[in-house]
Parts: sequence; structure tokens; C-alpha cells
Amino acid sequence: MRLENKVAIITGAGSGFGEGMALRFAEEGAKVVVSDINEEAARRVAGDITEKGGTAIVNVTDVSSEKDVQAMTKASLDSYGRIDILVNNAGMPQRNGSMFDVDEETFEKIYEVNVKSIYLTTQSVVPVMLEQGGGNVINISSTAALSPRPGLVWYNSSKGAVLTMTKAMAVELAPQQVRVNALCPVIAQTGMTVEFMGGVDTQEIRDKFVSTIPLGRMNTPRDLANAALWLASDEASFITGVALEVDGGRCI
Repeated sequence: MRLENKVAIITGAGSGFGEGMALRFAEEGAKVVVSDINEEAARRVAGDITEKGGTAIVNVTDVSSEKDVQAMTKASLDSYGRIDILVNNAGMPQRNGSMFDVDEETFEKIYEVNVKSIYLTTQSVVPVMLEQGGGNVINISSTAALSPRPGLVWYNSSKGAVLTMTKAMAVELAPQQVRVNALCPVIAQTGMTVEFMGGVDTQEIRDKFVSTIPLGRMNTPRDLANAALWLASDEASFITGVALEVDGGRCI
């Protein structure tokens, strides 16, 4: 049990990558805070965990809201007394298309959810880790930050910001034994997939995406969850500031 008795907050845990990580962490003994803006989805995931003998609570959180993030932190401490792992997974996609077709409101929302949220969780959760003498932050970036392509300019740039934040945080927090790393997944079958495809999901478009991945398939939530589990565990205790590609060779 690699995360036995560890407390993990996972944002955006009601579906996709977040759900995969919540389930995998619970399998390895973590007490999971299933945080999502969609209460029904969060309750479903938490129910799956508890039905299998794991431990989880539900927290409804808009990660772009300071009030919600602070409430999430308080609920976690009230339930478990500590916070060992924070996974900043909640994300906002951009529909594939011209950079000129994205209105200001959508642009701001992309940055609020993908970037500002990490600022807010850092301000609220990391001080708890510092008081405890250490902790572990995992930020979910994207291959879009490492090898950007046309059609997702503002999303690409938001995930690039996540990488820079990760490395800067890692350096500043290392003396206090808080590790900060990023994961960079390639496209997977999640709720965001259709947006990345431009709003149209066909086998032809899927095949086009898969053709750019040397291992010949899309990512899965389990793939990313296994990578996150390793970074969250003591097996990676000397790893900080990395951007780990979980992409089947896409960024080579």
C-alpha cells in the first residue's frame, strides 16, 4: 500500500483523469478528497471508492473561487486532520480552432481554471503542508505545453504556465520538503476529448490523433493515475520539479 494513511485532495476528480487518480490512490490506501464542481459526479466516484472498502469524502469546489478552495481545505482538515498530497487536475479545454474564434470570456475561464486555481490551492493548501513538515503537489499540465500545435493556442499557453509554476514552486518549496511535479498527458478518452477534436468526434479524427503517438493508442485515466501514484509515493522521494510525459512517445 504505497499511500497508506496519506490524505490526498484531487480536484476535478468526478471524471476522466481525476476519477482515475482518485480510484488508484484509494486502492493504494490513500484517504481521498474527491473534489469536483459537479456534485453528482463527485458522489459517484466517492461511492465507488467506499464500496470497495476505501475512504473518501466529497467536496463540491469551483477551483477558480478562493472561497471554495478555502472551504475545500477546511473540509479536508476537518475530516482527516492533515493533507499530504494535492493533485491540481481540474481543467478547462479549448475547442480546437482558430485562436481568433476564442472570445475573451472563454479565454479568461481557461486561465481561471487551469492557472489561477493552482495559485489559489497553493495559497490555501501548501501552508498546511509546511506546518506538517512536508508534502507533495502534482500539477496536471499537458503535452500541449511541450509540443504545441495549431488550434489550441490559449489552452497550450495555460498549460505552459502550469509547467513554469511547477518548476518555480519546486525550487522555492524544496527546503521545506514539499515536492512539486507535473504530469503531461497526451489526449485520452475523457470529457474534454470532443473539444480537442473541434467539437466533432469521428473515427477518422481519432485515427489522426493516434497516428502521432508512437505507441499507437490514446492515453487512459489509468495510465496517468499510475504515473501520479509513483510521483505521490515515497518511491519518488528525490523527484521534484519534473514534467513527466505520459504520452506514448508523442513528444519525442
